[in-house]
Amino acid sequence: MTVQVRVLRLPHGADLPLPAYATPLSAGVDLRAAIDQTQILPPLGRIAVPTGLAIALPEGYEAQVRPRSGLALNDGVTVLNSPGTVDADYRGEIKVVLINLSHRPFAIERGQRIAQLVVAPVVQIGWQEVPVLEPTERGDGGHGSTGRM
Repeated sequence: MTVQVRVLRLPHGADLPLPAYATPLSAGVDLRAAIDQTQILPPLGRIAVPTGLAIALPEGYEAQVRPRSGLALNDGVTVLNSPGTVDADYRGEIKVVLINLSHRPFAIERGQRIAQLVVAPVVQIGWQEVPVLEPTERGDGGHGSTGRM
């Protein structure tokens, strides 16, 4: 299934390629850094990296900004608010909040693939307040209550 998403290339990202799927079965498209000069992200530093893109999602969809596994594994750089959510009514520039969890500085270059964007359907909820919830086998057991294996 293909969902049409309107995209606006902002002036500082006009020369960068539009996000694209790396393979026919990829779930996400790669977002690129639309920066003028190399940015150095120090250990434990964080930065909002512009992508030069604004989008208009159809009603009933969201876009999730997710880490790139290669950056996480090889460089210790990930998306801090992962997944970051782009709502269907947001029209501003998509920015990626990166954090460097490694012990060495990380250079972000113009056009570098820094994150991926996954578009997914959204289901909105309606609250139904009740005096008590039906019991389950798990009950109110929280973190770790279902065991380790």
